[in-house]
Amino acid sequence: MKESLRAFGAVFANANLRRLQLAGIGSTLGTWAYGVGLAVFAYHAGGARAVGVLYAVRWGAAAVAAPWLAAFADSGSRRRVLVAADLSRCAILAAIATLAFTHSGWLPVFVLAVSSTVVSSVFQPAQSAFLPQLVTSPEELTAANAVMNSVASVGMFAGPAVGGLLLALSGPGAVFVLTSATFLWSALCLLRIPRDEPPVREEHDEPARLLAGFSAIRSSRPLQLVVGLTTAQTFVAGALEVLLVVLALRLLHSGNAGVGWLNAGMGVGCLLGVLAVAALAGRKRLAADLGLGVLLWGVPVAVAALWSNLAFAVVLFAVIGIGNTLVDVAGMTLMQRSADEDVLGRVFGVLESLILTSLALGALVAPALVSLAGARIALVAVGAFLPVVLLLCWPALQRIDREARVPTEPLALLRAIPLFAPLPQMLVERLASAVAEVRVQPMGEAVTQGAHGDRFYVIRSGRAVVEIDGAETGSLGPGDFFGEIALLRDVPRTATVRAIDELVLYALERDDFLAAVTGYAPSRAAADTIVAARLPAGAAL
Repeated sequence: MKESLRAFGAVFANANLRRLQLAGIGSTLGTWAYGVGLAVFAYHAGGARAVGVLYAVRWGAAAVAAPWLAAFADSGSRRRVLVAADLSRCAILAAIATLAFTHSGWLPVFVLAVSSTVVSSVFQPAQSAFLPQLVTSPEELTAANAVMNSVASVGMFAGPAVGGLLLALSGPGAVFVLTSATFLWSALCLLRIPRDEPPVREEHDEPARLLAGFSAIRSSRPLQLVVGLTTAQTFVAGALEVLLVVLALRLLHSGNAGVGWLNAGMGVGCLLGVLAVAALAGRKRLAADLGLGVLLWGVPVAVAALWSNLAFAVVLFAVIGIGNTLVDVAGMTLMQRSADEDVLGRVFGVLESLILTSLALGALVAPALVSLAGARIALVAVGAFLPVVLLLCWPALQRIDREARVPTEPLALLRAIPLFAPLPQMLVERLASAVAEVRVQPMGEAVTQGAHGDRFYVIRSGRAVVEIDGAETGSLGPGDFFGEIALLRDVPRTATVRAIDELVLYALERDDFLAAVTGYAPSRAAADTIVAARLPAGAAL
């Protein structure tokens, strides 16, 4: 718990993370307020049917566009993509507000509304891919995702409340003006974050580039599990949008107020879920936390059908809210740690598309289940779905946790090396997991001048001397590194490293080292600086 609290403290102390969170507040608040105003505008334009058609087209178009637009989040600065999305949405909402105030007809408003939702589909993937670049430790990443989830939970309730107040005082046009302003606020917060450097990846095959998110998920078992469980959970969430109303009106007989109480219970649970994340994060078992969240999403839905008591149902929905936070935080963190940095935006784009699609499917399936089997059986069936899926996936989730443990000492040593300091935290974690421990006895040679270079080394403990043509030219100790020139310049070893006392080394294989250092521009620049400094002095290896 202390480790988790330190991580949360680091999140709030990180100025760039605070700016990203403030941007998230603006984006989330505006999105939810806008949804209320747009629904009212559409209802006045064409009744409930117009609302349904507009929302179906909006979410359908976004689901189709998300995987392809997310490619922008991997082809350049992610901060720039976020700012561009915010400014585009700001301009579109300003145009919608103008049309609403001038009573210019519903069709152009509907077209612009669909365009805004399509543009929005790139924001979440880019934000999720950008966040790991701003943290400094695995624990801080989990804490940062928890804070972002809290921001989303607050926006989910504050946005509709603010939108409803403006509707009562003025009308949809005022809501659209507010939304435009919140997107501008988000863009201004993001502009205060230093520009990020994208990974350097040469991808000449355009179809392969666009499909890279799908390919990454298909080739990674952890990603398949996380995406599959998250999609299953959002399917149940879509069904619950319908079943919540059925539960309140048919089974609890609590009227419209019951719908509000159940939603409020879930919202409180989402915030309490942050405390659960803080309590569980120190275990560093993200896959198990994801499984627990999935379980807490399913079981209360089934149990709610068995007792016709509003207070008990509100408690159960608070438990669902806790599960929702666990799924969101653990799932997002696992994806950020499992996907390669250069395709992370596209992986989240695929997830965004699947979430939108599964929400829609769940909302379609729920009424059919109620018609066929009744309200209680529908709730039990939907609630039992996730525990059954989890039971099938549990062994694989346990295996992910066993394989995902990052050795802390190699991670700290690698992070302190200038070659790796500019790399995203997730990439350094993977390098730390890939190191092999090598021991060299006193007077033994760790590397030999003229030999082929196949590894990069970091000294964990012990002392060594550097020899060139038999003459001693330098010494090395804990935290020092060698072997980079032979790998970066593809030349034989330029010196011999001889142990004075027993050396304990961490070794990185050639391919792992080169993929990390040469694939990220700031790291490559740091490597070139080190090579240039060492070669003239004759101390490089």
